[in-house]
Amino acid sequence: MESTSAHSPPSSRELAPRIKRELHKRVVGQDRMIDRLLIGMLTGGHVLLEGVPGLAKTLTVASLADALDVSFQRIQFTPDLLPADVVGTMIYNQNTGEFTAKRGPIFAQVVLADEINRAPPKVQSALLEAMQEKQVTIGGETFRLEEPFLVLATQNPIEQEGTYPLPEAQVDRFMLKLRVTYPDRATEKEIMRRMAGKAPEPLDTVATAGEILAARREIAELYMDEKITDYIVDLVHASRSPAEHGVPGLAHLIEYGASPRASIFLALCARAHAFIDGRGYVLPEDVKAMGPDVLRHRVITTYEAEAEEVTSDDIVARLFEAVEVP
Repeated sequence: MESTSAHSPPSSRELAPRIKRELHKRVVGQDRMIDRLLIGMLTGGHVLLEGVPGLAKTLTVASLADALDVSFQRIQFTPDLLPADVVGTMIYNQNTGEFTAKRGPIFAQVVLADEINRAPPKVQSALLEAMQEKQVTIGGETFRLEEPFLVLATQNPIEQEGTYPLPEAQVDRFMLKLRVTYPDRATEKEIMRRMAGKAPEPLDTVATAGEILAARREIAELYMDEKITDYIVDLVHASRSPAEHGVPGLAHLIEYGASPRASIFLALCARAHAFIDGRGYVLPEDVKAMGPDVLRHRVITTYEAEAEEVTSDDIVARLFEAVEVP
């Protein structure tokens, strides 16, 4: 089967590098986070960013929205937030004597849900329902959310007091879960030099919503060999039945393996990773690059794993070592 790359317009292949160049005017380092946010945007998959404060999570998300011709809303999640504060509510108009729908901040194409674990479960559910259904119901009337629609959520892993951790079933709605880590010394020096006492660098709009949607269609058609498809299915199946794939020692560490949603998202992310790399076909390296971010929140560990200080990242790494690469 022929690669779609040969038929791609140059602007399509140049889309991701163009956006990344613009983001790097304002964001120092964090290449991996930028790549994953782009993959989320180019596939329509929501992204959960986990990391301590001060790692430019909010800045990077806001910068991505600035570089695209899309609407953007930031929602600061707090314990007293109500579902209506996210999705909207019915407002009584005294002049007409009628109720009209007042749309909430979820009606944007890029939504930043800051510190999502600070809001109570009913607010989280309202947001996650909109993420899944791509629509919102207010007062019996249903409104479609405008595409491209993307939710990028942040949470602080070290602060547990006064937070409401997302249940596993709701975390599964996020295509990717990223662990954002500290920059190295050279990057931190550049951050200090560039950012200390200065306003953020203004960004140009370098991509339209139409270009994003066109790239999504192209990514969905990107060539993936049957062997790569089998590789993805084997990896996900190994998380449920490790003994069948030569790692029986993992069975007591895994409470629940990844769902079929993991297979779908891993295939889509591998295609998007190849697209960002400028290829019209998927390699095993694309699957390996995206595997941890797709699987870490879908492989649920047991109490034994916690006692042995084995994380889901450790388990995913061992699965990749065990499953044969095509």
